[in-house]
This record gives sequence, structure tokens and C-alpha cells, in this order.
Amino acid sequence: MSELKKVMIPDLMAMKRDGKKISMITAYSFPQGQIVDEAGIDIVLVGDSLGMVELGYRDTVPVTMEEMLSHTRAVTRAVKRAHVVGDLPFMSYNISREQAITNAGILYKDGGADSVKLEGGQEMAATVQAIVKAGIPVFGHIGLTPQTANVLGGFKVQGKSIDQARKVFDDAVALEEAGAFAIVLEAIPRQLAALITERLKIPTVGIGGGLDCDGQVLVLHDMVGLFRRFTPKFVKVYADVFSVQVDAVKRCVQDVQGRTFPSEEQSFTMKEDSVAALRSALGL
Repeated sequence: MSELKKVMIPDLMAMKRDGKKISMITAYSFPQGQIVDEAGIDIVLVGDSLGMVELGYRDTVPVTMEEMLSHTRAVTRAVKRAHVVGDLPFMSYNISREQAITNAGILYKDGGADSVKLEGGQEMAATVQAIVKAGIPVFGHIGLTPQTANVLGGFKVQGKSIDQARKVFDDAVALEEAGAFAIVLEAIPRQLAALITERLKIPTVGIGGGLDCDGQVLVLHDMVGLFRRFTPKFVKVYADVFSVQVDAVKRCVQDVQGRTFPSEEQSFTMKEDSVAALRSALGL
């Protein structure tokens, strides 16, 4: 069997140039990494969304570097083909450029990620530039930025007014100029995303950004129905894996209570003479 060709940054740039759409999805564990890689995804994001969908936090803010490193390592052990992006959690890159480079280096060097992602536009351009200068590829993220959603007034569409749209557009340009190799556009009007995608030479990946982005990203748990707290407008649910697993566990409970599991097929046995000898040896 031939070795799988790893998706590299030049491949993603070529996809934009050739008009080939980029697929991106989250994963947070070894089996999830195997699943999405086997499915042929181009980019796997080990997102700080794990705080909500895996750890049960109210939002992404409490996620720590230690948690991100652990989950990134698990995913990179599984993924052989896709480009793996490790998310920098809140306050892991906000204090100083030195802090940002250090933590980016942890996900890149110790976590095995192919690149790192951080949220913010013009205000983060110098930080992005510093990380890139240190030799670590950076994936930007603008529009709705979940880590600072409270500042934005909650989980709301961004860039609806002319002034807001200009700010998001300028954020995108600033990140490209700072050296980011791609940008997530989250929850912005489709028309604005199209203008940004047309302007930039680097790929844009939308999540609630419309069809004109160079690619699309979804949270795995959203698209397979595993996260039940809410479903964002931009999510397409492809399966109800939560119900499938609940049904499987219910049937297991019924089999245990009904004494139909384990069957002889799922049990190990001894020969009758060995059983008799054992009973004698045990004084039974």
C-alpha cells in the first residue's frame, strides 16, 4: 500500500488557486482523528470547542493549554493525511508575543500540530507575525470569535453594518499581511465573506460564512448530532449519532437484564473434567 500524501500548506494554496473547495472538521480524540482522516478531510482542527462538546464547559473560555496539548497529541497520533491545526486557547497568546510564541511552540513541537490557530484581527497581527517569524504556521480566525464573544455582544453575526463589515475586511487583510496562511471566517454575511475571499491570496474557510469561501469547517459533534445543547444556524446535521449510541446502550442494558448477554459465543469455557477438577481443588 502506498503511503498517504500529507496535506501541506502549498497544497491548500493550490486548492484556492484551482478553485477546489477545502474541507475542514474538528476532532478531539484518537478515534475521531481516525474517522475524519479516513473520510478524506483536508484539514483537522483540534479546536478549543472541545471545552463545550467534550468537557462540558459553558463556552471555550475555561480551556487550558494542558487540555489543548493532550487532545492535540491524541489527534496527531491518529491523523496520517490531513493537515492538523491546533487551537490556542483563551489567554494563551494574549499577554505577550513571547507567551504566544511559547504556547504556539508547545502545540507545534510537543503536540505535533502542523499549524496553530488563534482568534483576532488587526489587534493580533503583530502576534501572528511574531509566531510566523518563529517558524510556526498560523491559521487566523475573524468575524465571530468565540473566546471574546461577550465583548461582541454574544454569539451573533458580525459585519452586518458597513462599519463592522469594513472592520472584518481590514482584519482579514491585516492577517494575510502578517503571514497567516489561511483564515476562518465565522458568522459573517455571505457577501462580505465573498469579498474577503476575492481579495485575499490565502484560503478562507467559512463557518457560517456562506458558499463563496474557499472551504468550509464544522464542529464534528454538531454535524453528527452529538452536541445537544444547541445547533447553530450554519450547521447541517448529517447524522443522529447521539440517538444511535443511546439505542445501542439501551439494548445492551436489556440484554444484561434479560440474561441474553453474554452468550456462549462471547464467553470463555473449560472442559467438563477440568471444571470437576477445579471444584475438587477448591473444596466445592
